[in-house]
Amino acid sequence: MRIRRLENTDKADWTDFVLRSNNGTVFQLPAFLDYHPAGRFDNHHLAQEGAKGLEVIIPGALTQREDGIWFRSYPGASYGGPVLQDSAGLHFVEKSVDALIEYCRKQGWTGIEITPPPTVYYRRPHNYLEFALIKRGFTYPRRELTAVIDLSRLGEELNLGFRSSALRGVRKAIKSGVRVEENDDFSLFYPVLESNLQQRHGVRPTHTLEELELLRSLLGPQRIKQFVALADGQVLGGMVMFHCNPRTTLAFYISHDQEHQALRPVNLVYMEVIRWAKSMGYHYLDLGTYTLDMDVNYGLCRFKESFSARGVFRNTLAGKV
Repeated sequence: MRIRRLENTDKADWTDFVLRSNNGTVFQLPAFLDYHPAGRFDNHHLAQEGAKGLEVIIPGALTQREDGIWFRSYPGASYGGPVLQDSAGLHFVEKSVDALIEYCRKQGWTGIEITPPPTVYYRRPHNYLEFALIKRGFTYPRRELTAVIDLSRLGEELNLGFRSSALRGVRKAIKSGVRVEENDDFSLFYPVLESNLQQRHGVRPTHTLEELELLRSLLGPQRIKQFVALADGQVLGGMVMFHCNPRTTLAFYISHDQEHQALRPVNLVYMEVIRWAKSMGYHYLDLGTYTLDMDVNYGLCRFKESFSARGVFRNTLAGKV
């Protein structure tokens, strides 16, 4: 198995490979990685090739740490790691991991860090990659839970899948005149998102408003959708969805105006986005994490569980080479 760096001329084949793969997501597409400004990351994207051509794609970047240089896949994305073909079996995945480790060793790097997509993102779910890494001494520096709704469990009557607390909030929002619409103007929701994150966590959104707009222009409007909750012409909350692959859609941003929390706009956003995701044919809706360094935000956990979400591991693996 030969490993080489990917070049700009590979982008068409790279994109096609990810779209046809077993576990590829939007975060492993060159169009997504291109939104990062030059110099933010020291990119080192890799392709593994065999007798039949391209077999694995591994987006990555190099990070300098105290003990040396680490290959990370990918520091600027929610999910990364090797993109595998649907036909890849355990023996193939192990060979691929061995080739990556040997490549990094020859470069003189210290280690590898990978955050692969959870199994719900796989066309054909398996844990071969994690098995191969653990077998070779990798450990979990981070294990978080992300809240996933199995949309196939929800029948036509969505209400039957939700707890009474969730439905009370939906009814309260509707009674208060809140409505939800799909809207492509990020500037409507962004101030609410920015204010909420600053008040509650003292942080800014991962993306600037300009970066969100750039991402949509690079990826296409079908891959980033925004839903906003409105009342009397005012935006009370919203959700920005990333089309990760045909199986799973990810709620990348969820937020509301603290002053109007009592109107339960987020409840109605959840309901309408779940309805939309199901109608679009997604198998799963990922509502994002409710843990940080294994510390559980139980209020957020209960809220997401009330809409039938359950926690799925979002793992980061790391090991020295």
